[in-house]
Amino acid sequence: MSEYTGGDVAEMQVDWILEESARRTGGLTDLGDDGDVYLEGLGRALDSLRTEAQLNQLGHLIGRERMLGHTVNRLGYVDDRKTDPAIAQQTIEKPVFIIGMPRTGTTILHDILAQDPASRAPMTWEVMFPSPPPRAATFRTDPRIAMAAATFPDREKELPEFKAVHPMGAELSQECVVMMGEAMITPLFHNQFRMPSYEDWVDTDAPFRTVYDFHKRQLQHLQAHNAGDRWVLKTGAHLWGLDQLLETYPDARIVFTHRDPVKSMTSYASLTTMVRGVTSDDPDPFEIASDWIPRLHRVLMNGITVRQARDYPDAIFYDVLFTDFVKDQFSVVEAIYDAFDLPLTDEGSAAMKAFIDDNPPGKHGVHSYRPEDYGIDRAATRELFADYIDHFGLPPEEKANVDTMPG
Repeated sequence: MSEYTGGDVAEMQVDWILEESARRTGGLTDLGDDGDVYLEGLGRALDSLRTEAQLNQLGHLIGRERMLGHTVNRLGYVDDRKTDPAIAQQTIEKPVFIIGMPRTGTTILHDILAQDPASRAPMTWEVMFPSPPPRAATFRTDPRIAMAAATFPDREKELPEFKAVHPMGAELSQECVVMMGEAMITPLFHNQFRMPSYEDWVDTDAPFRTVYDFHKRQLQHLQAHNAGDRWVLKTGAHLWGLDQLLETYPDARIVFTHRDPVKSMTSYASLTTMVRGVTSDDPDPFEIASDWIPRLHRVLMNGITVRQARDYPDAIFYDVLFTDFVKDQFSVVEAIYDAFDLPLTDEGSAAMKAFIDDNPPGKHGVHSYRPEDYGIDRAATRELFADYIDHFGLPPEEKANVDTMPG
């Protein structure tokens, strides 16, 4: 193993993270139920960051702060629950989840649905700084909004092209894959950093029950003093633990998005290469594609198997083709509301239509990519995903290798 050169190696140890997290939280140390699983995940993540991620100095800082941020947040969630009885009293009913492969329109669909005043989506600022629980009276003026917004100029400077792929903002909706970091079981880490050993654990052995136990506590926390009619949530990472999601939320409403896998895999390889280029000096786009494609195929087929394995009498699934969504976003929204028997009010319709009109394709630029730049063979990829393509009748996207809307 080559010598670690990203920064102070002591900062990439579990004890240092715990000591610094306690200092930042005024002495909090209780990681709550399943704290042992959290520590196992933290140890595995730090091991991968030290030995596999090939971090540069900025990557060391970002990796250290990500591990610290999730630990600080978990400590806050646990402590607030002890002192605020309203949190544990919350019920989560018929939450809407958007799941699917990366780059299949889940991000923009989530942002659209979040515009309905009846919907409650996690905002980026409250996911970044969840403690104490947000209040309805100050939800638009909370000083944590400015704290979160202050982090984005540096991010845009590091990765200016990212806005065309995945817009960021303190008051934009955030996805559950980030919240999963507070369980220390999330495929997000291996997207941002090269962490194959950690991801192997996430893919095969990590106890996703603990993810959803804590996820429910997170939703209770965020809604305790600012509830909506329903939660609207999103991440393709739910495919890793779809069975545990349905056990935790048996009345879930699930939007499952689908797209030509060649486009999805290539776009994701491009995104991952782009993001890792900030934290490491020489990410290998061929390695990224060859590593992620079989992982994503496995979890996709796991999600389909879970869905078909038994009946879920209280849950509802609804499938959305990316090609249909691109043609007419609001028609897809209307179909989702109809499938889930949700009231589509004039106020909600107007807010969602206004967001669509204000965010036309290409507003933030375009995301260009070519399969050959990542060693992706179109025919081999379609053969690997043949059962999926046939099951959902996915047409190949033959147009230029470019996305004009966030995935």
